[in-house]
Amino acid sequence: MKRGATSGAWVRRVEHWMPGVRALRVYERAWLSRDLIAGVVLVTLLVPQGMAYAELAGLPPITGLYTTVVCLVAYALVGPSPVLVLGPDSALGPMIAATIIPLAAGDEQTAIALAGMLALLVGVITVGAGLAKLGFVADLLSNPVRTGYMAGLAVTIFIGQLPKLFGFSTDASGLAGEAVAFLGGLDQTNAWALGIGLLSLAIILGLKRFRPRTPGILVAVVLSIGVSMVLDLASRGVSVIGVLPQGFPVPAMPSAEMSDIPLLFAAALGISLVAIGDTISTSGGFAARGGYEVDGNQELAGIGSANLAAGLFSGFPVSTSGSRTAVAAQSGAKTQLTGLVAAGLVLLMLLFVPGLVQAMPQSVLAAVLIAASFSLFDVAELRRLYQVRKTEFALAAACAAGVMFVGVLQGIVVAVVLSVFYIFKRAWAPYSAVLGGAPGLPGYHDIERYPEVQQVPGLLIIRWSAPLFFANANQFRDRIRELVKASTPPPRWVLVAAEPITDIDTTAGSMLTDLDLELNAAGIHLAFAELQSGVRDMIVKYGLLETIDEGHLYRSVSEAVEAYGREAALSEMAPALDLEAPTPH
Repeated sequence: MKRGATSGAWVRRVEHWMPGVRALRVYERAWLSRDLIAGVVLVTLLVPQGMAYAELAGLPPITGLYTTVVCLVAYALVGPSPVLVLGPDSALGPMIAATIIPLAAGDEQTAIALAGMLALLVGVITVGAGLAKLGFVADLLSNPVRTGYMAGLAVTIFIGQLPKLFGFSTDASGLAGEAVAFLGGLDQTNAWALGIGLLSLAIILGLKRFRPRTPGILVAVVLSIGVSMVLDLASRGVSVIGVLPQGFPVPAMPSAEMSDIPLLFAAALGISLVAIGDTISTSGGFAARGGYEVDGNQELAGIGSANLAAGLFSGFPVSTSGSRTAVAAQSGAKTQLTGLVAAGLVLLMLLFVPGLVQAMPQSVLAAVLIAASFSLFDVAELRRLYQVRKTEFALAAACAAGVMFVGVLQGIVVAVVLSVFYIFKRAWAPYSAVLGGAPGLPGYHDIERYPEVQQVPGLLIIRWSAPLFFANANQFRDRIRELVKASTPPPRWVLVAAEPITDIDTTAGSMLTDLDLELNAAGIHLAFAELQSGVRDMIVKYGLLETIDEGHLYRSVSEAVEAYGREAALSEMAPALDLEAPTPH
């Protein structure tokens, strides 16, 4: 009995850390056909995209296929989502290239080793984040920041792939340099390469627009290979993929110079941030659509394991692909077996038919990447941001400009800094409103938004929509002073509608003490309504009740208004109220 219980506990522990094992244990035969079909369909995207994104990362196309195989297997075992598809990603490619190309100095094997070390570092960071339950760090990139960052990447990818689409190459860096080099090299255009590239791009975009269920990339790749073989495009100066190396690499620890580790680690942090955000948002979206739940921290362990595996098998960092996940889901994928089927088919190609794609023109890979760049540039979301909140549109535009003109790696730093600054700015100068009421209108409302409401005579009610802390304490004090000075005659009470104030730090506490003394000297009482219990406890702990009258802490704004009315009537220090206190809202 004890042995069985111990065995059962061990199995549960294994299945906790490896959800794919449990999925295989409870697998139902009825799911098999769907998983097989979805795996076969998925391969049609994995092969061309894997090779294209490897080149985008500055690596040989074959490394994209190695990466695809091992990350699918690793995630199928450790990842919690039954349909999520990981692999080489267009958003990570420029970041990887910007990191390894300068360090590799043109040596292909060094670049592969550096990419592998980068993947290992990303794996360690993301697994560590999962174990430490740090999935929330993805929130550092707000939606406007992510939209702008991806738009900047889209422009960078598009400009960078134009020479390859036109059949020539350039040796330039930076968006402006690449654009100038492309325009200067147009006389080297290979008409055959451009023609087959534009045809492939038209097929991919056209089918995506008019026949979204048809795998446009597969159609473009098969057609381009056929045209290349029939017309012998290689003899016409068109660069083709060539025969891929046969076989599969054995696991090996990649090497890197110690002096390169700080830069690799810094890049790994940025890549991890993007990968974590993509994974959690995509996984959560498909889980909600499928009616199941996934553990966000286990997702981090899953993507971390995929990156660790990629690093050991001559691969590079990976992330979640929303488009490939959507294809798997639409094709009927039920479990992680879909990823294993797709990985097995790619592996069979590498082992037995590596020459299958040798005639594919390089310009077709450029077309695949350019099509991917269009999907990264979310015009509809940018238009929506411009219409609903121009400050957030400006934030997105600044992030896009950072990626395009400062650099891809630096762009992620710009994005994070702008996100943190934007959060800080909203807390530093939050929205505040003067409140009033009107007969028959429940509650108290912003007098600027509701012209029919009036201030209670002699009573200034202000709502401060943020915590009170060191950065905005003086802003709060100055706002009160400004409103008191603008009131004619000066108010007898200043009432703070404090429900939105979720915290008061010691700096703000000292400010409130000084402000209360200042107002009292002018014959004005400072009162609070709707203080949260935790914030009220802080006021007591800070000793503020030594200056602020405890009787001026009210449960609701209406209660405070009634108390003011009684005091005003009794003391005859203010005119009788001609406005009945509205009912609480």
